[in-house]
Amino acid sequence: MRQTIGGLHARPRIAGALYLLTIVTGVLAQYLGGGLVAAGDAASTASSISAHITQFRFAFLADLVMTASYVAVTACFYELFKSASRSLSLVAACLSLVGCAVLASSLLFYLATLFVLGDTAYLSAFTSDQVQAIAMLSIKFKAYAYIVALTFFGFYCLLIGLLIFKSRIIPKFIGVLMTIAGLAWLTYAWPPLAASLSPYTGLPGLIGEGTLALWLLIRGAATSNSSRDFAPIPHG
Repeated sequence: MRQTIGGLHARPRIAGALYLLTIVTGVLAQYLGGGLVAAGDAASTASSISAHITQFRFAFLADLVMTASYVAVTACFYELFKSASRSLSLVAACLSLVGCAVLASSLLFYLATLFVLGDTAYLSAFTSDQVQAIAMLSIKFKAYAYIVALTFFGFYCLLIGLLIFKSRIIPKFIGVLMTIAGLAWLTYAWPPLAASLSPYTGLPGLIGEGTLALWLLIRGAATSNSSRDFAPIPHG
């Protein structure tokens, strides 16, 4: 029994650690990869990536770790919140996993960029301008896939916020922050809106998800064997 209770208390902290890893590697990937891209300039972008190929590979690795850790976070959160609402927790997990699948597929465009800018012999059939344009297209497709994934994660954050409200295991103010984070990510469903709000669209997500990750890592969650911990909060 003691071992079981200890395991229950360890799970939220594991989820927090994985969530923090997701955030840190995601920011690192954006910093390493985004810093090499010159918007609207295929030649400069190709030249920058070719000159910093190791940095670009590390960006790919950071994105890979982020995606894998987010899958683990999704599984942990499903277990954490299913007693509050199994159906809602399941829907949230499915949305997150779809987003993770889109993220994973977007990594193929990273590899395509590396391939196109490599020294493969038959690429000599293309002119330098064509190779640079193809590489830029790969980066664009990766960015578009990332936007689609963020939309799914927006719905996920909204549902996690709702699950926090329905349960008694995490403070309600974190549920508010996660709801705001979800709304911010959902602006990417209309890219012109997200672009007009940039760079402030990422700040609510960083604050909300970062707060939840740190709370779980440091404080854990108020879990117990009593179902009252997961009872809906009465109104009025």
